[in-house]
Amino acid sequence: MEKITATEARKLFFEIMKNVNEKHEIYRVNHRSGSVVILSEEEFDNLNETIELLSIPGFGESIKRSFKQIENGDTVSFDEVFGND
Repeated sequence: MEKITATEARKLFFEIMKNVNEKHEIYRVNHRSGSVVILSEEEFDNLNETIELLSIPGFGESIKRSFKQIENGDTVSFDEVFGND
């Protein structure tokens, strides 16, 4: 996360917008009245989706179990699940 002042953000606004959208950079803009974070709408939506998923009871434990199954080779192939067509 790049930290810049509000004055720098004002001067570089269009460059910041480009970097946020094209390079997925995140900026923390500091001002004497407080700080703000600039991130792309896509990043914002992804964070909200992650929060929503993690708020589902048991979701985190299910993911951990899944990773352990993968580590242990306790998986099935695509063909075993869906068959050969």
